[in-house]
Amino acid sequence: MKKIIIIALILLGFNIENSFSQNVIQIKGSDTIVNLAQKLAEVYMEKNPNAALAVTGGGSGVGIAALLAKRIDIADASREMKDKEYASAKENGVVPFEIPIAVDGLSVVINAANPIKSLTMGQIGAIYRGEITNWQELGGANMPISLYGRQPNSGTYVFFQEHVLGNKNYSPKMKQMNGNAQIIESLKTDKGGIGYVGVAYALDEHGKVMPELCVLDVAKDAQSKPVTPLISENVKSGLYPVSRPLYQYTNGKPTGEVLNFIKFELSAEGQKIVEEQGFYPIFGKYVERNKKAGL
Repeated sequence: MKKIIIIALILLGFNIENSFSQNVIQIKGSDTIVNLAQKLAEVYMEKNPNAALAVTGGGSGVGIAALLAKRIDIADASREMKDKEYASAKENGVVPFEIPIAVDGLSVVINAANPIKSLTMGQIGAIYRGEITNWQELGGANMPISLYGRQPNSGTYVFFQEHVLGNKNYSPKMKQMNGNAQIIESLKTDKGGIGYVGVAYALDEHGKVMPELCVLDVAKDAQSKPVTPLISENVKSGLYPVSRPLYQYTNGKPTGEVLNFIKFELSAEGQKIVEEQGFYPIFGKYVERNKKAGL
């Protein structure tokens, strides 16, 4: 009789756990967004004690793939979905619903000991294609350039390749890192290093650039003035040439608790958290787009 009761309790516990896990909002994807999404989820759960959210990274491609496989509720992505992903979604009966939640000034970062302060988009592209290999070629010290970047499943890897490298291949010498934080830690000690990260990752807890680093000003071309991504107006106006929205995707228009969470992210309180985490609130066309979508 005791054995039957124990087995029944175990099965009951299993069913309760399964039931709970099914009610947890699963959010997965972009390493650029993961810290922001975790903070937003944390504050949302404090305000809504009955809500349960789980946030993990892995890269934009990983998050989108999980959404298309119907394994998660929200995919974080630092790039737009690709045509082949939309085709796969259609095959799987998934209807991707795109929501801009923040704006990033994707930052090109070097070690603070490097005297270079600005580069053009063309120069950065040439560096990452392996066409420029020494800082001396750019007016700096006679020092080899060490390349740090992301892995192919990263939305930032894809965005940077498309918008800075002109859709050409990265140099095979680029060190492919797991995330923004790894790139930052490497650049702190590598005087010849260069990397690209979401703007928030180059900042300390006070919102200042970490003392070991330099966030480069970037010019659209040789005739344009270099501008910093650290000023929101440069990013909003498009003066900074490597600006991008950060997205979340759901399967169809969100409903229920997922909708409530997304509305919180887009609220004044949520957008203040976006700023506190080092990114920029959505503006103009992104706000209007969300409003038209009923968010």
